[in-house]
Amino acid sequence: MRQSNTGSEVTQSKLAGDGVDRRGFLKCMAWAGTGLVWTFAAGVPVSRLIGTGHPQTRSAAGFSFVQISDSHIGFDKGANPDVTATLQSAIDKIKALPVQPDLILHTGDLSHLSKPAQFDTLDQVLKGMGHKQIFYVPGEHDVAGDNGKQFLQRYGKGTAGDGWYSFNHKGVHFVGLVNVLNLQAGGLGRLGQEQLHWLRHDLDGQSSSTPIVVFAHIPLWAVYLQWGWGTQDSAQALSFLKRFGSVTVLNGHIHQIMQKVEGNVTFHTAMSTGFPQPLPGTAAGPGPLKVPSGALRHVLGITEVSYLSKANPLALVDAPLEGSHPEQASTILRNAAAASRAHTSGTTPANRTGGAATSVAINGFSFSPQQLSVKPGATVEWINNDDTPHTVTSDDNRFTSPLMDSHQVFRHTFAAAGEFPYHCKLHATMTGTVVVA
Repeated sequence: MRQSNTGSEVTQSKLAGDGVDRRGFLKCMAWAGTGLVWTFAAGVPVSRLIGTGHPQTRSAAGFSFVQISDSHIGFDKGANPDVTATLQSAIDKIKALPVQPDLILHTGDLSHLSKPAQFDTLDQVLKGMGHKQIFYVPGEHDVAGDNGKQFLQRYGKGTAGDGWYSFNHKGVHFVGLVNVLNLQAGGLGRLGQEQLHWLRHDLDGQSSSTPIVVFAHIPLWAVYLQWGWGTQDSAQALSFLKRFGSVTVLNGHIHQIMQKVEGNVTFHTAMSTGFPQPLPGTAAGPGPLKVPSGALRHVLGITEVSYLSKANPLALVDAPLEGSHPEQASTILRNAAAASRAHTSGTTPANRTGGAATSVAINGFSFSPQQLSVKPGATVEWINNDDTPHTVTSDDNRFTSPLMDSHQVFRHTFAAAGEFPYHCKLHATMTGTVVVA
């Protein structure tokens, strides 16, 4: 459930030097597999790895919060057969922080298949944080089964539209956005005009000196468009934020840390507590990436954020479940992707439909064959050979499959001639066409 908490403005104070060069930190555009501690002050982010440098300090009026993301409760494949355990480790990591956060942001994909039992498990683990406030936005895995109805019932009370909202806490204005609904074939995340209108009106009531934190699931900047890692109408949302001196945009979805600064805006994507994904372009597509035994907890983690005052910068601290060096995590992901490519090189992915002329295999986030020709009256069969769920949804909504987990099959009979393009609702860059003639 979204909760609101309005605190008093913090007093002016200065952040103690943390020995970290902020510009050097922000040059790292692919820091994978670490958590992050943010400290708010004057809208400029600075950072320190947990366990290095000076202990985190802040004035009594300041506060910190933690971002967690992509827990994927219900996932049980080779990339991480026990995502509940790693989520619990993330909670333990938070509870061990030297300064306890005021609140927690979860930036989506709480569940893997949007099943009630999976949400129940997540809620049970998060009870370990006691009465700490937790704020949520959905990921595409949380809304695919019922277009977000269950997510809104559980976590969206008091929100507007499809679940967007804002709140104030001790001088910082937080905005939770939803960009995982109504994904179009071949497209990216989408906010939509109704939400953009609400956002503009919401921000109109804020002073330009107010630090702003925007959080959503899919990145609001173009991380890697070939894999759908971006939001198609984010430019309009970001135009509303230009007048603010301090803007921090937090996202999940890509299961690794990437960071960019453009003017007054710091963009940051978080690692997952569930499983890693490959670095952009290092694999045939996105999806769960199996890393060597013992390396998993180096590429999962949390993000903490701490606000001091408007006179000081925002501090960012990464915290993997194990280890502390971000370059180590990036190397693990790169090597794992290379090993995966070598393993599959020269082989044809298994088509467990039996190879019939009317079958389509889902392998590596693609439909194979991408175009299939059949005669009228034919029944086409799709089977999901990936370790993550997909759908088969016609672009005109004439037919759609349920959420298909690994090895599940969907069949549809094409009675009339025509061309029928389709896509996956969760991963809209996956497209295919059935030609009936």
